[in-house]
Amino acid sequence: MTRDLLIRGMIVGVIAGLLAFGFARVFGEPQVDHAIAFEEKMSTAAGAAAEPELVTRATQAGIGLFTGIVVYSAALGGLFSLVFAFVHGRVSSLSPRSTAALLALAGFVAIVLVPCIKYPMNPPAVGSPDTIGARTELFFVMLVVSLGALAAAVGLAKRLYAQHGAWNATLMAGAAYVVFIALVQYSLPAINEVPEQFSPTVLWNFRVASLGIHVIVWTTLGLLFGALAERVLAGQRPRYRLHAAR
Repeated sequence: MTRDLLIRGMIVGVIAGLLAFGFARVFGEPQVDHAIAFEEKMSTAAGAAAEPELVTRATQAGIGLFTGIVVYSAALGGLFSLVFAFVHGRVSSLSPRSTAALLALAGFVAIVLVPCIKYPMNPPAVGSPDTIGARTELFFVMLVVSLGALAAAVGLAKRLYAQHGAWNATLMAGAAYVVFIALVQYSLPAINEVPEQFSPTVLWNFRVASLGIHVIVWTTLGLLFGALAERVLAGQRPRYRLHAAR
């Protein structure tokens, strides 16, 4: 069963990657072009020599973007299916579709939304090369903390379930997660390296487009994989009952 779920998860990941690539080409790449044009303008004004173009812009926005998004989405789909196989039937008694949808929502919040609230994605020309290491470390610290807090919140909800019921237990665990994340984000250092002359519209549109790519990927995983997983699990039940009867 796990193998069947893994295959379907990767297939759904590829589909999600194709949808996300189309969105990125239409809404994301124009913002990257604006940012690159600003970067070149500032370099020219400062009298800096133009850097050699190792990879053409057409390749970056075409096959490079396509390969990166599809491979990432396929890998994410595989991991998503494995987590689903472990969680389904253990954490709750929800249906496969509900489990997949809830898992996708939790994954999007913990892996994408929470880290990006503190350290949002930036286009070219935003961010100093001297601080890229520190910025990357802080982002991954926020990511690890978010995932750990999510796991702790799920454990807390399970402990509170018997005494307070599913709804109240979920609300209390969710509130604990939000409060803890807020405290962590407040304690971590802020990073603001946006040049004064950089267009706020371009920055906003880039961040919205970047977030939209992840929304498409996680929504596709939650909805489409849930439908396929339900069929896989429904096909496994008769064989399991026959084996148990013997």
